[in-house]
Amino acid sequence: MTRDRPDLAGSHFTLLANTASGNKDTSQDIAMIRARIEPQVARFSLVEIHKGDPVQARARAAVETGADIIGVLGGDGTQTAAAGVLAGTEAAMAVLPGGTFNYFSRGLGGGETLEEALHRLEHGRIEARDLAEVNGHVFLNNASFGLYPAILERREKIYHRWGRSRLLAYWSVILSLAELRDPMRLSLSARGKKRDIVTPLIFAARSHYQLESFGLDGAEAIRNGQFVLLIARGQRRRELVVAALRLAFGQAARGRDFEVIIADDILIESRRNHRLVALDGEKQRIEGPWHLQIREDALKVIVPLAQAPDAAGGEDLLQGRG
Repeated sequence: MTRDRPDLAGSHFTLLANTASGNKDTSQDIAMIRARIEPQVARFSLVEIHKGDPVQARARAAVETGADIIGVLGGDGTQTAAAGVLAGTEAAMAVLPGGTFNYFSRGLGGGETLEEALHRLEHGRIEARDLAEVNGHVFLNNASFGLYPAILERREKIYHRWGRSRLLAYWSVILSLAELRDPMRLSLSARGKKRDIVTPLIFAARSHYQLESFGLDGAEAIRNGQFVLLIARGQRRRELVVAALRLAFGQAARGRDFEVIIADDILIESRRNHRLVALDGEKQRIEGPWHLQIREDALKVIVPLAQAPDAAGGEDLLQGRG
């Protein structure tokens, strides 16, 4: 595991700034980062990412131009897209929160504001972290099947009309649950066992921060390089609405509201292989069967110097688009 201090003075620092993240003008954040970091590095490059621009392509270009440290300003979706490109390269990722929830940045430690993230960059260390993937698609915090992609579609419409807020994020969950139809019928293989399940929602967590913020068990398993798979027990609308409310208020109970499976390699199969999958709040159509696995020490990321080694940080179950 890498634990070197970043050499800012000798580095080529590239800032990837997603101007479409969150609900505020990012120009002040960009100016703040530039004023703070540019005098400390050998070379500073700025790449602004506008709505519709491919984050992956911009991150790949930064690697190809020789950037040693790539600062990513944006929300969790932006961080995930960049991490998928930076994984396996020599470039170190500096996470700079600029989205609505910023749970990945918060889970790294050292605070959740941009000021605190810059302090983490200036005084932290480079550490290799595990990444999760499903059929080769990287995610930092969670992957979900079933109801959650429908919630995201509903929330995007609400955000477009009313703007972003956590209250509206929770409201989109209630509306989506009210329109729930048939649950999924799947086969799940983990730890050498295969079983059939019927559920409206499967949530594969890779964020200790997320689980702890909801008062859920499993943080230690994630720190040990495993998935915590949450399988919703309820199938009727009323059951799911009540479970969602309990989860929102930190009162969800293992066994009552969901089943938990802990494993480092999971296969999900279905007769219907064309499904939307939500990866860190971004919808993708990934054809099944779906293989979830861990890539050990795949991503170099800057973490606080005094922070104990930990798993990749979290994202709210109701996170916004980054």
